[in-house]
Amino acid sequence: MRAKTKDRQLKFIDLFSGIGGFHLALEGQGHQCVFASEIDKYARVIYENNFGLKPHGDIKPIKAEDIPAHDILCAGFPCQPFSIAGKQAGLIDTRGSLFLEIVRIAKYHQPKMLLLENVANLQRHDGGRTFEIIKNELQNIGYQVYHKILNSGDFGTPQQRKRIYIVCLRAGSYTFPAGDQRPCCVRDILEAEGTSSHVINKPPEAWVWRNDPVIPRNKLIRIGHCGKGSQAERVYSPLGHSATLCALGGGMGAKTGLYLIDSQVRKLSPREAARLQGYPDTFDFSGQSDAQTYKQLGNSVTVPVISAIASALSPYLSLADRLRDYDGYYECEEVDTGSPKGEEIYE
Repeated sequence: MRAKTKDRQLKFIDLFSGIGGFHLALEGQGHQCVFASEIDKYARVIYENNFGLKPHGDIKPIKAEDIPAHDILCAGFPCQPFSIAGKQAGLIDTRGSLFLEIVRIAKYHQPKMLLLENVANLQRHDGGRTFEIIKNELQNIGYQVYHKILNSGDFGTPQQRKRIYIVCLRAGSYTFPAGDQRPCCVRDILEAEGTSSHVINKPPEAWVWRNDPVIPRNKLIRIGHCGKGSQAERVYSPLGHSATLCALGGGMGAKTGLYLIDSQVRKLSPREAARLQGYPDTFDFSGQSDAQTYKQLGNSVTVPVISAIASALSPYLSLADRLRDYDGYYECEEVDTGSPKGEEIYE
């Protein structure tokens, strides 16, 4: 029994795709993106430059039947309506109701699985009622729903970033990966050069430093602040994890946080921020302003987390979907079991 690899390659669609975190993770595991949609014009440019696939715009007017058949539906649906940093309008917010576009498309195509991501606060929003509505909508179209809040810092990237991940299967159960919790810190992702433009120039008396000992660990280590110590004015040690990258917000440490690096306080560079999200240095952000790049990375999923979740999904795929080998074929080898009935085992 032999079949070409392309016949076993899973197809996925990338809704609310941003710059392509889901795409990068699933393509890295041999799967093929057959459709993407993203309303932000800057994100669409970055996506096309890196993947050679131009995302469609607004998903609402696109008919479900015009979307290619697929095995996996991926979506990092808009999080602002559920974020503690926003107004938390939830599903009544126009962006919050975009979740129903996922339901519409999944109901029509019935993919094997859905892989969704949002802010951790989604689980608590409106006393948990919003999340119950979301789960019920997914269950009503035939899916078993599994969810867990995971921290990017547990998956080899030094960023404190808690997000809720939702896996929906038509059959079977699912256990989320725990991550390897290996030691990592901001210092691991720093650029050697090209960061002087991100230094914060303030007189020494403007800074207030803590005297506690700094112990390297997989945590955010706050060592000082400027001004009143608001979130954008806090300074962290590069021996710990970074603050959560954000798409919105202002102030000195807007979007990346502030770090004491080589005796200077500075923000992280766009490339350093990209590394925090698991994007390789070959990923192309050319033509984008720093502000736009920070925004897109703040909206992105963390690639290593998606890779780990997708990898843990492999037992729920069919044998033909899972088999891989180097020459583009899978082969079944007949094994002599010694059975008097002559049963054959294929492996």
